[in-house]
Formats: sequence, C-alpha cells, structure tokens
Amino acid sequence: MLYRSSVYLLGMLINFFGVALLINATLGAGFWTAFFIGVSDHLGFTTGFWYGVFQFLIVFVNALLMKQAPEIRAAIPIFMESLILDFWLEFVFAPVNLAGYPFLLQFALLLVAVMIIGLGVAIYILPQFARAPVDQLFLAVSHRYNLSLQVSQTAVAVVMASLAFIIGGPVGLGTIVPMLLLGPWIQWFYTRVYTMYYRFRPSGDMSLEEELQ
Repeated sequence: MLYRSSVYLLGMLINFFGVALLINATLGAGFWTAFFIGVSDHLGFTTGFWYGVFQFLIVFVNALLMKQAPEIRAAIPIFMESLILDFWLEFVFAPVNLAGYPFLLQFALLLVAVMIIGLGVAIYILPQFARAPVDQLFLAVSHRYNLSLQVSQTAVAVVMASLAFIIGGPVGLGTIVPMLLLGPWIQWFYTRVYTMYYRFRPSGDMSLEEELQ
C-alpha cells in the first residue's frame, strides 16, 4: 500500500504541476480548470477549492447517471488533489507572471505543460486507486445515453469549455491543445512507466483488483 500510495501521490504532484504551468502560460487552461478558474473569479475562494466542490458534486451526478451508489471513497483523493492544485497555483506559481512573455515562449511552455500532465496521469493511474469524478463523468454519460466513449468525452469537453467561456474562464489554445495532444502523451508515457512500476513494486503491494484475480 505504501508503494502504491507513493506512486499515486507522485503522479498527482506531477500532473497538477503541469496543470499550474499550463494555466500560467496564459494561453488558456483545460476545459475543467478554465471553468473552475471562472467560478473562482466570480465567487472568490481558490481554484482548488472549487475543484474540490464540483468534483464532490460530480460524484453524485455520476451515481445518478450510472444508477448506483455514490463512490464516496473518491472524497479522499478529491481533497488531496484540491490541496495539491492550490499548492502549485497559490504558492509556487503565485509570483510568476508570464503574460508579457513572447507568444512562442508561452506556446512552448503550453506544450511542455501538456507533456508533464500526460506523464503525471500515466503515473497516477498505475496504482488503480479511485479515479477523479471528472474523469468518470464521460464514462457515466456514455453508459447512460449509450454513446461511444469518444463522443461522450467530446460532448463533456464542449459543454464545459462553453460554460467556462460564458463565465469568463481562460478558454484558448490551452483548452484546445490538451484535447488534441494529452491522450497520445498519456499513452506514450504509460507504456514506459508501466514496466518500471511493476519492476520496482514490492511483491505484497497489490491492488484489490489484482488480489481478486
């Protein structure tokens, strides 16, 4: 459990470092993050706070769509992710202002940020802990309305990006580029870190799913 938890935490730290870097590249943010930033700008509190609030609400939305009990165990990773996101945004990147930097440098940072997010996601999905409710939402939509995963994911992305735009969230290249490149980066990193994860994993540190196999 210690090994899996450490890998999970490392993945989250890397992932949200990339998210914070993407935001600070000032070319837009991912569609979910752009929405949370927009809400934060209007209602106060931090982006991480609203990230946690809406993730918790989505737990119940997913339960309704899937017609099953809410996955309450997701509350712990939601709390951790909210704190980590605020750590990067409110402390590490707080004094950083890239708004006046040349466009090419901002775009380069955006691409690096997407790559880092891909690495972080590839790492934190390895221990097979509960996924973030926002990641489960498109699966729930697919199940409820009998849509393909690609269609449901695109539908969720379009709806949230539109809402973010309406409330003044930072929608831009930083919203579009991750939609195009994040999947391939996750896949590329996952095929590489997967082998390392199982090479160094203690023999007794298995997930519940693996123990039942």
